[in-house]
Amino acid sequence: MAERPVFFIHNEKIISRQYTFDWFPGFAVSQKQKSIESLHTAILKTDTHAKPLEISTKSTEPLGVSLSAFHLRLNNYPLENIFQSAKVFENGGPYPDLLEVPPKEAKRDERLHNSGNLTAFYYQDEAFPLTPITAFYDYIYIAAVKQSLTEAQIHAITSYNYFTDIEFNPAKSINTQARTAALIKLLLAEYGHLPEFSKEAFIQYHKEHVPEITPP
Repeated sequence: MAERPVFFIHNEKIISRQYTFDWFPGFAVSQKQKSIESLHTAILKTDTHAKPLEISTKSTEPLGVSLSAFHLRLNNYPLENIFQSAKVFENGGPYPDLLEVPPKEAKRDERLHNSGNLTAFYYQDEAFPLTPITAFYDYIYIAAVKQSLTEAQIHAITSYNYFTDIEFNPAKSINTQARTAALIKLLLAEYGHLPEFSKEAFIQYHKEHVPEITPP
């Protein structure tokens, strides 16, 4: 058995709820998809009207695969590279050269672990604060979705009401594409499209609609 958070909208806020389900061990995609099916079955047991969407490369839905952070690009760079290259630490950063390496190398670069505490993110000549804790990731993820997906694909998100990410473990990490997908659904419901927020306006919107998260 395993537990994973599932993200959805309630009273115009992004809520998560833990679900217990049968876990199928192994690295094969087929095993991951069995776990996803089990998690989605657990959701349907609590809400017969649920329409869950897995957001990852392991999703059985093409939309879920397209929304995976590994498939999204922003200004012609992989989203992972944008995120890692924007980090500012006590003793270094940002490291724009990380834009030019494979995403896995960017994530593992030793400078990200040897430069002291994270103090901010720096992107497009603007500094982003560390709070709200997922605001910067959500900001660039949404920007990448707007550049990487068609309008039809973006609006297809509204057909779903629960969002999962089988690889996300809140005990080890903070950001998840499933939470941001729920936020996109909320934005589409309110605006009918993904608006062009300034940094300040997005942070304010985030504070109002995404409850604060405790770091692991």
